[in-house]
Amino acid sequence: MPLYIDGCRVPARWAERNACRRAVPIDRYIRRENCIQLAFVNNMPDPALEDTEMQFLELLDSVAGDVRLRIRFYSLPGIVRGERGQQHLDNFYFEFSDLFTRRCDAVIVTGTEPCSQNLEDEQYWPMLAQLLDWAERNTLSAVLSCLAAHASVLHSDGLRRTRLNDKRFGVFDCDKVSDHLLMKNTEGVRFPHSRWNDIHADALTASGYSILTQSADAGVDTFIKHKRNSLFVHFQGHPEYGATTLLKEYRRDVRRFLRGERETYPTMPRGYFDTNATSALREFQDAALFNRCERVMNGFPEAAVTASLQNGWHSCAISIYRNWLTHLTSRKRHGSRFVELPSTANEMYRKQSIAQ
Repeated sequence: MPLYIDGCRVPARWAERNACRRAVPIDRYIRRENCIQLAFVNNMPDPALEDTEMQFLELLDSVAGDVRLRIRFYSLPGIVRGERGQQHLDNFYFEFSDLFTRRCDAVIVTGTEPCSQNLEDEQYWPMLAQLLDWAERNTLSAVLSCLAAHASVLHSDGLRRTRLNDKRFGVFDCDKVSDHLLMKNTEGVRFPHSRWNDIHADALTASGYSILTQSADAGVDTFIKHKRNSLFVHFQGHPEYGATTLLKEYRRDVRRFLRGERETYPTMPRGYFDTNATSALREFQDAALFNRCERVMNGFPEAAVTASLQNGWHSCAISIYRNWLTHLTSRKRHGSRFVELPSTANEMYRKQSIAQ
């Protein structure tokens, strides 16, 4: 079953690579009960904005099966955008205020690159908090990725993330510590992580969260909690990542070092590169440390490294997201009561936008 991109706003890269059917008015051709309506709130910075779209669309397309998935794109206001990024939002995304006029079955919220250690100091925090409150009352489930997961536990339970000594970066083996339905048919859980902050297991369990996967090296990976009407699914890792995503992040961090935008040379992602790729990158690191300037990036061995990369977590990501869709369709089939939004929801959004 093809994905339905709402409002005929199909991102160009997806339209070029897929025979994607543009969405039609749901009341004319698709019965609401036979369709999962999904809001995708993509908050990634401009360089990763379109890549993140593709990662989630490809993953959802792989698991949809007979489920009609109707997707509508949004992004939080308050995130700094360049001209290209803003143009992309203008072409393919809906105004954020539109979300609060919709009845959605589910929402996926990505993280973004933080400007402050305290998330409540971020410019977009009021809108993100309002989004989380809306999701509790008006969705069957919400998926929160990385920073969005940290924001969720801070907003609802006051759990603050802690800064790590070094970036938790790489692909980590995780233990499945729950038989929750989301874990059905998952074997060899192994997910990428890319973060500077952590939420500890004991703090989560003390606040009523259930941990589904955990790693001795990466800490808590996946955890859940029912919040009002909705099952909130939190990922500290990134099951949606493509095979080359960590390489792109590593290359970006190397370039920042060479530009003088960070003090230390970035740590290589763990469990990701094979022996030959690691050796080539070590040689490049020696050259970069000897001659710290951006033109050294011309010798970055990207082609040699890329050839050896594999998406070893894809099958597990498919299993979890397929189980998530099964949960959504089951809950929708058996009915659920949504709490109506107050009539002042759009007025609240307008006032907060003006305050920014």
